[in-house]
Amino acid sequence: MKEKPSATAIMAHLHRKGSKAGVAGMARYGIVAKKAYGVSVGDLRAMAKKIGRDHDLAARLWKSGVFEGRMLAVFLEDPELVTSRQMDTWARDFENWADCDTACFHLFDKTPHAWKKIEQWSSRKDEFVKRAAFALLASVALHDKNTPDAPFQGSLALVAREAGDDRNFVKKGVSWALRGIGHRNSKLRAAAMKTAARLAESEIASARWIGKDAIRDLKRT
Repeated sequence: MKEKPSATAIMAHLHRKGSKAGVAGMARYGIVAKKAYGVSVGDLRAMAKKIGRDHDLAARLWKSGVFEGRMLAVFLEDPELVTSRQMDTWARDFENWADCDTACFHLFDKTPHAWKKIEQWSSRKDEFVKRAAFALLASVALHDKNTPDAPFQGSLALVAREAGDDRNFVKKGVSWALRGIGHRNSKLRAAAMKTAARLAESEIASARWIGKDAIRDLKRT
């Protein structure tokens, strides 16, 4: 069996592969990190496919503190080995919508801790931890085909409760979750539309935006 590259070798490769133009391109889409090399997500996913799942390697790459190292860690991590504490640690490290959403959409939603973290993170003060609650809820709504309607119906209360948070990435995450729930089936669509209609009439600007955004999307289906 071919030996896997070390975290040091991988980070050196990512550094060489990156570019200032790539970093600038990320910034244009609101992806800003303290350390970034400017490597495309496509290249990161291709690397992950070659390397394969590796829990220990993922941990070392995440600790690099470099955006691309952390993104690659998400793609390499084994969801069955992810712990609740690890999810909290990684969530606190989120720097932008991209690392937050990628972790939720490609990893966290496949763990047995997903629903617990949705509840816990939904009331956190940190913008990207709070966004993670709703990005995770949206991801579970899309990917989990076995969970019954009740937990999703119940989570509409979280959506309504946090719709007043006017921070850009939070309100967009809340809208994404509301729309995701509505897209699961006709029953949840009706429930999501009721929540959206109430929000659309709110005196709070962010809640109105979320409600109207969800209504536009759900009416198209």
